[in-house]
Amino acid sequence: MEHEHMQTKPTVVLIGTLDTKGVEYGYIRNCLEEQGVSTILIDAGVLGESKITPDITREEVAQAADTSIEALVAAEDRGAAVTAMAHGASVIAKRLYAEGRLSGILGLGGSGGSALATQAMRDLPVGVPKLMVSTMASGDTRPYVGAVDVIMMHSVVDIAGINQLSVRILSNAAGAMAGMVKTTPPVIKSERPLIGTTMFGVTTPAVNAARERLEELGYEVLVFHATGVGGQSMEALIKDGFIVASLDVTTTELADDLVGGVLSAGPDRLQAAGELGIPQVVSLGALDMVNFGAFETVPLKFKERLLYKHNETITLMRTTPEECAELGRSIAHKLNASKGRVTLFVPLKGLSMIATEGRLFFDGQADAALFEALREHLDRNVVELIEVDQHINDPLFAVAMADRLHELYQEWSRV
Repeated sequence: MEHEHMQTKPTVVLIGTLDTKGVEYGYIRNCLEEQGVSTILIDAGVLGESKITPDITREEVAQAADTSIEALVAAEDRGAAVTAMAHGASVIAKRLYAEGRLSGILGLGGSGGSALATQAMRDLPVGVPKLMVSTMASGDTRPYVGAVDVIMMHSVVDIAGINQLSVRILSNAAGAMAGMVKTTPPVIKSERPLIGTTMFGVTTPAVNAARERLEELGYEVLVFHATGVGGQSMEALIKDGFIVASLDVTTTELADDLVGGVLSAGPDRLQAAGELGIPQVVSLGALDMVNFGAFETVPLKFKERLLYKHNETITLMRTTPEECAELGRSIAHKLNASKGRVTLFVPLKGLSMIATEGRLFFDGQADAALFEALREHLDRNVVELIEVDQHINDPLFAVAMADRLHELYQEWSRV
C-alpha cells in the first residue's frame, strides 16, 4: 500500500556499513541521483571511520537501538554489534516510511551487511521496493528474504571497490531501484475483502472448493503454499492489514516446527490473526506429516519411522500419537489466546489426501490423540469447535468452513 504522504520525488534509503563500503555506497548514491531519485544514506557501521558523509550517522543508529557506539565497541562482540545496529536501522527506516520519506530501500554487503540491511527491509510493508546486492544471493536466501518481497541480486564479486565488473552490477542495481520507485502502483478499486488461506498438495481439493465458495460470496482469496515461508507470508500480510480474515486450512507447518522438519514457519505460526482479532476458521490440514528433503537427507533417528517418498526432493514422515497430542495442546494454546472469533473445524475421517482410511498415512490412534488433546485444552468460551464426520478434502467439509468464515466476517464487519 503506497504511503499517502509520499513525496513527489521518490527517495531511496541506503543502509550500509560505511566504514568498509563507503566508496560503493557513494557510487550507487550518485547513480540514483543521476536518475532523479533522492537518497538518504544511513551509516550502520561500528568500528572504522566512515569513508563518506552519511545523512544519518552511526551514532544516531546506535541511539535508536538504545545503545551507543562506545558501548558496542567496548563489548568486542561483532555479532551483538551487528544485531544492535540492525535493530536501530530498522527503527529509523520504519520512521522514515511513516514520515513519507522512504519510497524504497537498498543495501550492499556480504553476510553481515546483508543480515543488517535486510532486517530493516523485512520490517517494512509488502510492496515497498527492497533490493539487496549481496555476495550471499546465490545460496540460501531465506534468512535475508524472510516472508516478504526482498529482491536479492548476486554481486558476483565481493563488495570491495569499484571495478569493471562491480560498476556494471551496481549501475544495474541503481537502475532497478530507480525504476521501481518511479513506478506508480496500480490503484485496485476492489471492495472484495481479502482472505488468506493455506494449502498443500494433499489439501488442494479442500482449499479449491473453499476458495470457489468464498469467491461466490464476494471475497478475494490469496492461497499460500504451506512450505514454511508460505505461512510466514500469510501472517505478515495479516499483520500489515492486507488480509482481513483467515481460512487456515493447512496448519502442517506446526508439525515441522515441533518435530524438526524442513518446512517450519517458526514458533509464532497461527498467532497473527488471533493477535489482531480478525475472523478466522482453522483446520488440521496435513498434521499427519512432517516434511524432509530427498530421502537420503532424512535424519538417521527417523529412518525407522513411516516414511513416504512424495517426490525426488520431498520425503514425508507420519506424525506419532505423542507428536499429535502435543500439536493439539499447542494449537489449543494458540487459539485460546485469540482476541476475535475463531472456529476450529476437525475432519474426523482424515487430515490429508494420504491419511484417510486405507491410505498409507491413516493412523486412527494418532488422529485420536490429536482430537482428544484439542477437546481437553480448548477454551470453549473463545474457540468454537466443530467436529465433522468427513475427511478434510470432502467438498461439504470445505464449503462448511467457507460458509462459517463468511458468517464470522459478517458479524465482525458490523461491529
